[in-house]
Amino acid sequence: MKHYAAAILILLMLSAVQPSTARPVRAVAAGDIACDPAHHAFGGKDDSRARCHSAQTARLIAALHPDLVLPLGDLQYFEEDVQAFRTGYGSTWGSFKAISYPAVGNHEYEIPDAAGYFDYWGARAGPRGEGWYSWDRGGWHFIALNGNCEPSGGCSERSAQYQWLAADLLAHRGVCTLAYWHQPRFSSGPHGNDSDYAGFWRALYRAGADIVLNGHDHDYERFVPMNPQEETDARGLREFVVGTGGRNHSQFFFPPHLQSAARQNTEFGVLLLELSPNTYRWRFIPESGGTFRDAGQGKCHAYTKDAR
Repeated sequence: MKHYAAAILILLMLSAVQPSTARPVRAVAAGDIACDPAHHAFGGKDDSRARCHSAQTARLIAALHPDLVLPLGDLQYFEEDVQAFRTGYGSTWGSFKAISYPAVGNHEYEIPDAAGYFDYWGARAGPRGEGWYSWDRGGWHFIALNGNCEPSGGCSERSAQYQWLAADLLAHRGVCTLAYWHQPRFSSGPHGNDSDYAGFWRALYRAGADIVLNGHDHDYERFVPMNPQEETDARGLREFVVGTGGRNHSQFFFPPHLQSAARQNTEFGVLLLELSPNTYRWRFIPESGGTFRDAGQGKCHAYTKDAR
């Protein structure tokens, strides 16, 4: 019996030091996705290379077999009611609705209170009228925020959304964290930097968050990890702008940001993230025929600071 107990103890000790062999969570992200269903190029009906490629990027997602899809806002253009969502977005990226966790874009608010967006998504979009929520998966904490500050009640440190974010971060200290909303804090694209999200960035940085995903500018751009002062910081946030979901491309009106590490505005595609409990890998995957590549890996910070 003593030998048996000793063998069990050794097995338990060995299992405690073995690295995790769990499969990484595969998440796919992009924003700025579906044209007006009435547009002549919708669904690949013509040979346009510059617009209406949501069907192509949806096929790309299907081939990747993700666990999660993170739609980064501006999901449906110009006819944003629920019927347009069903006919446009729903006929392409809607195939992944059951595994999607969306963020709301500015175009969704072309309809008062983003009614079409909330009608289409229901509970998957978070509380109606708010659009911010969080959940956990595979050792990661995910936070969806609403970057439409005016209609959502504000993004400043006095707003209900910021107070919710600070409390959420405080309740999930020391874990790998990914946050996403539509409009980027930093960008070399046509919208440039936006100080409206400085509070979000400071809270996430203080809490030791790892990744920020945005859309809004119809391009792809990756930044080195940065602190709120836009300085390179090994403990900073790594931001990806992924506005390449299919609507169209935009121009880079500004010189590359000092911390911009990669960018392109000529190819549609999605960002694939492979999220392990302490590390992550990223890869931009263009639609068929694309040649742009960007890939790398990082480690979670998982250090504890007060998010207040």
